[in-house]
Amino acid sequence: MTHPTTSTVLTDSAAFSGFSVDDLDRARDFYEGVLGLSTSAEAMRGVMRLHLGGGRDVLVYAKGTAHAPATYTVLNFPVPDVDAAVAELAGRGVEFLRYDDPPTDEHGVMRAGGPLIAWFPDPAGNVFSVIEQG
Repeated sequence: MTHPTTSTVLTDSAAFSGFSVDDLDRARDFYEGVLGLSTSAEAMRGVMRLHLGGGRDVLVYAKGTAHAPATYTVLNFPVPDVDAAVAELAGRGVEFLRYDDPPTDEHGVMRAGGPLIAWFPDPAGNVFSVIEQG
């Protein structure tokens, strides 16, 4: 199979990502009320946009009982201080995940090389992270 080297069909596209949730209202409440993010409804029922920094949006769509949480991190939030972000989010009720591999500390922060990172689930079980970037 030959691959064209001059095509810009996708390179000029304003691509965006998306993921599913089981309950759109519960997800919206968490994203807005707990994480402090902004959302907006789409014209299509069961779909919303999650507005992130830098003018980027992520499409979030309801799959109801057909939803299966992603087995990987769907969103990474760069922060200047992971420990401060974890403390603030934990104070808002966010529960951080604990792992043996890679190992996380009692607060859910992975300190075993690389940038500090801590993972937490949304109400649908999708995994988000705060990752330190200075």
